Amino acid sequence: MTGDRSVSDVLQDILRNVQDILRSEVRLAKAEIRQEASQAAAAAVWVTVGVVGALSAWMLLLWTMAYALATILPMWAATLVIAVAMAAGGGVLIAAGLRRFTQITPMPERTIESLKENLEWIKQPTK
Repeated sequence: MTGDRSVSDVLQDILRNVQDILRSEVRLAKAEIRQEASQAAAAAVWVTVGVVGALSAWMLLLWTMAYALATILPMWAATLVIAVAMAAGGGVLIAAGLRRFTQITPMPERTIESLKENLEWIKQPTK
């Protein structure tokens, strides 16, 4: 009877250990997903700032064309330079934000690797 009890105890310990491992994996996955979401939010800010810059450039370009049609004075040349500078700045910001998006991995790689290691450990025959 005591032999059965010790096997039962060992099986319960194994079950508890597997449950602890799974809980740890879930916590790791949550942490990785939080980190990736934070990086995505930062990239979205860069893209948003770039889009605002590009829209500002478009408004200035329209204003420049209106001035150019209304009069042939140096003022339109100055507004055109400002519009081109705004468009260049917006393009740089959008490119930087998009580059950040490409660096984000959608899968929790460390968690997947850890799960693979745990599965290999579980598959090993007990001695």
